[in-house]
Amino acid sequence: MQAGYGRAAPVLRGFSVSVPAGAIVCLVGPNGAGKSTVLKVAGGLLKPRDGRVIVAGKDVTGAGPQQMLGHGVSLVLQGHSVFREMTVEENVLLGAYTLRDARKIAERVAFVKEIFPVVADRWGSLAGLLSGGQQKQVEFARSLMVDPKVVLLDEPSMGLDPKATSTVFEQVVRMRDAGTAVLLVEQNARRALETADLGCVLDLGRVHISGPARQLLADPQLGELYLGGRPAEPVPDI
Repeated sequence: MQAGYGRAAPVLRGFSVSVPAGAIVCLVGPNGAGKSTVLKVAGGLLKPRDGRVIVAGKDVTGAGPQQMLGHGVSLVLQGHSVFREMTVEENVLLGAYTLRDARKIAERVAFVKEIFPVVADRWGSLAGLLSGGQQKQVEFARSLMVDPKVVLLDEPSMGLDPKATSTVFEQVVRMRDAGTAVLLVEQNARRALETADLGCVLDLGRVHISGPARQLLADPQLGELYLGGRPAEPVPDI
């Protein structure tokens, strides 16, 4: 795939990635490698110049964001996107704006409350009163209201303290375990690979190397070039 902005040189140059059902795939790499551009293409915010976007065997290349929701792709952008003056309930229900079946909406509400206990506990609270990590969980819950096949997460730990970051990654695993595939972009490369099933290292718009996340963590060359030093110690299964 090739993709870029305006008349500038392409950001993605021959990029390809596959996200298996029920798996977390993380994209890591230096700034400017094209990680967020991948999510914009996959989420319908940017049309590729060449190549295809396939969801569950269907070619959805060129579909816009609302159409991508209908195809089962939900995008959570970096930073905080909750409406602070609205309640948690109102924020979450915004994720169901494409649904017309009240029973289906009620089922999805029950589902996200089970996955994210803080959403259930703070259902009637103003979203602006929640911590940054709690707000991110509200965003996750909103993204799951359409029962997506895959959720695209762009830098979910941005601006969070270590404790909140750990909680957010735990919730990413819970999404996966509940049956939703996740394509994750994250600057905290080690923590992302510790969480993911599969990893792809991007450099200059291409996949430099890919494979099981724990194998990438243990690769000394990758650790030196992309992960900030020595390879991490083996991590237990989550």
